[in-house]
Amino acid sequence: MISGIHHVTAIASDPQANLDFYTKFLGLRLVKKTVNFDDPGSYHFYFGDSTGSPGTIVTFFPWPGARRGRQGNGQVTVTSFAVPRSAIGAWVTKLSKADIDFDGPFTRFGEETLVFSDPDGLKLEVVGSMDGEGEAVESFHSATIAEEGYEKTARLLTEVMGFAFAGEDGNRFRFTADGGGPSKIVDVLCSPDAARGMVAAGTVHHIAWRTPSAEQQLCWRSTLVGLDYNVSPVMDRNYFESIYFREPGGVLFEIATDPPGFTIDEPLESLGQSLKLPPSYESMRDKIEAALPPVRT
Repeated sequence: MISGIHHVTAIASDPQANLDFYTKFLGLRLVKKTVNFDDPGSYHFYFGDSTGSPGTIVTFFPWPGARRGRQGNGQVTVTSFAVPRSAIGAWVTKLSKADIDFDGPFTRFGEETLVFSDPDGLKLEVVGSMDGEGEAVESFHSATIAEEGYEKTARLLTEVMGFAFAGEDGNRFRFTADGGGPSKIVDVLCSPDAARGMVAAGTVHHIAWRTPSAEQQLCWRSTLVGLDYNVSPVMDRNYFESIYFREPGGVLFEIATDPPGFTIDEPLESLGQSLKLPPSYESMRDKIEAALPPVRT
């Protein structure tokens, strides 16, 4: 069974604006500053809770000057974060003071929700779904996937990946993993008349699902290959291992291991403070650092 969302990876344009929004405004911690392992000439930023726990991590490939993408079918179109139920009023004030346009609050599946966008137009939500005080983001709440039709994706989620159907609201169909709750929810939005998405700045590149071990990941790969999905080999991402495939509607799915985590190459207290490179790129450090734009963390 998939235990929930591991991380969501999106495209940004300006690296500094991206860093400032997710740390200073959204309140997440930069837990890793590294490079795109497939394109070491660009950054890869990881934001999450204080330790970078799976289920809290949103990551970005910031491509300076990147054109704006188009959100649409075949993509994760909204990334939602969980906050205390009592915090929605504070978030209305916070968004208003920052002069950020927002919709809501409105109620969806019994929870108050606010919708807004980051500097690149990536759609975000805060959802009042947690006990507690304060206004800090606790983890993911959910992700929304837009599809031309939802049935094949629903079958993958429920019959293969172990999600349970949890209800519908108009053309929105909710599925939950591992008993549900924050970071264990995915909504499939059936939008047959919408255009397909185009990946560029302000869009999600892929969504990753949690598996507890490399052994279970290999079982997932075997299962998916047996169902005629084209699945990548296991890829070492240093902080987790990954396999990738496209679900029936075209969204790029990843299944990522929980371990080893972000303290594998720097101590907890200094996560995100220096540029970390995979061992294969260390010999190129000077060249890589010279090519990357400077950022203040």
